[in-house]
Amino acid sequence: MVTGQSKTLTVKITANFERNLGEIEKFLSDTDATRFLDALLDELTSTVIPNIERFPKMGRNFMDRPARSIEGSNGLDSLGKQLGDGELREYVLNDFLLLYAQYGQIAYLLSIKHHRQLSFDFAHLWVAGAGAFG
Repeated sequence: MVTGQSKTLTVKITANFERNLGEIEKFLSDTDATRFLDALLDELTSTVIPNIERFPKMGRNFMDRPARSIEGSNGLDSLGKQLGDGELREYVLNDFLLLYAQYGQIAYLLSIKHHRQLSFDFAHLWVAGAGAFG
């Protein structure tokens, strides 16, 4: 047994994670880079999921992030309460950031984003031609 290795746990994919993969597919399609989707899916199944199964604490603890504002501090406090005894972790994968939560012997893949994807959907914030304040 490798030092630091824990028991194998179960990795489950959430509906949001699946939606994110669909958004990544669209993002890669829009940038004529669809060939990278198969590579991402292969890496998720052959490397990422097995790594999380064997070494669930390998990702950086999201809650260790410094709060840089009152709002950020309040948000982290609220998130900590919602997590209870779970842990929220980040896994950096080439051009992607994956977020997963671990509760006991189950890890839930919550979110995955390409580093160039915006976190805001500006199309829904502004009506075309109406300007910033519509």
